[in-house]
Amino acid sequence: MTRITFLHPDLGIGGAERLVVDAALALRKNGHDVNFVTTHHDPEHCFTETRDGTIPVTVVGNWLPRHVLGRFYALCAYLRMIYAATYIIFSDQRPEIVFCDLVSVCIPILRLRIPYVVFYCHHPDQLLSQPGGYSKQLYRMPLNYLEEVTTGMAHKIFVNSVYTGNVFRNTFKRLHVEPEVLYPSINTDFFDKTRIVSLERVLDRKLPDDSIILLSINRYERKKNLSLALEALAELENLLTKEIYKRLYLIVAGGYDKRVEENVEYHLELIGLADELHVTEKVMFLRSPSDIDKVSILHHCKIVIYTPPNEHFGIVPLEAMYIGKPVVAHNSGGPIESIVSGETGFLVDLSGQAFASKIAYLITNPDRTENFGKSGRDRFLKTFSFAAFSAQLNKAMDDLIDKKEK
Repeated sequence: MTRITFLHPDLGIGGAERLVVDAALALRKNGHDVNFVTTHHDPEHCFTETRDGTIPVTVVGNWLPRHVLGRFYALCAYLRMIYAATYIIFSDQRPEIVFCDLVSVCIPILRLRIPYVVFYCHHPDQLLSQPGGYSKQLYRMPLNYLEEVTTGMAHKIFVNSVYTGNVFRNTFKRLHVEPEVLYPSINTDFFDKTRIVSLERVLDRKLPDDSIILLSINRYERKKNLSLALEALAELENLLTKEIYKRLYLIVAGGYDKRVEENVEYHLELIGLADELHVTEKVMFLRSPSDIDKVSILHHCKIVIYTPPNEHFGIVPLEAMYIGKPVVAHNSGGPIESIVSGETGFLVDLSGQAFASKIAYLITNPDRTENFGKSGRDRFLKTFSFAAFSAQLNKAMDDLIDKKEK
């Protein structure tokens, strides 16, 4: 049994968090002693496994600021992770392996006393920074350099897709390492064991029994382009008969943290956009739905709409495919690797009209919708199953341990 600690900056709800939680579950199932160290963990805004004791969670450094007067978020995140890494290396039960992600600056600290450090690159952090003026470029310059150099200090580097692997090589040109693609998966045991609840209970609203439900799942962030789902809904009025359009509803569900100003602002913007597009009565906004509620709305929906452009990978299409729902997504990034256009869903241009066209096709061709769902589930089981994810991850950890013993 090997002690493995996962170091993650903010253990909330999102694709990155789902990935590390699933990785911890996969390693735990293989007999390893697994725990989390994080700088923030809100029991009201987290995945069930980190709340119910399945995986122990230790919070350190939450007292450190997340920003200074609304600025310097990246620098503060670096300092918080350095503090957490320092806690790990001086802990009584020091792990043999630390699996960290998102922030690489902690790696040289960990290497002082940790035999092996694994880094999972969801996407280079410097590419996620919002563009700014000359002063911000000066501020980011040393941070970007640190990100590149410290990432290269990991003993093992994973990326979440071929797309991200290419971005990694084009961004970190000083590094002469070849990251390994480890596709995310989902905890299918939880999906299988979840008792599906009614839409009325999830939404606190009664919908007609013959309703056609479209579903968008993503955090309330502007880069996720959730407005596109609303625009597609409005466009569908011109593509469907009045009888069918009357039955159509859209659920917009996703992670929402009241501490994050963008989440609050964007949620309000979307409500305003729904009003402008005259679809308010057809849209229901869910903020940070529980895991059970998320699985339930996936079961009840007809089609999943995935709107982010250039998504690093995207866990939602996998969840939809496993449950047997077709996905309409933008033709870029990770969805190109997970979705087979015309077989498990559609990859389309970035416009409400393009999304609406394929959604209308699926609604008016229910046999095709069912076939797409079956094909999607088959593809998930063949390429993205939790068993395949677990086997690859556990082999990588075993290889590190074998090197240590030799």
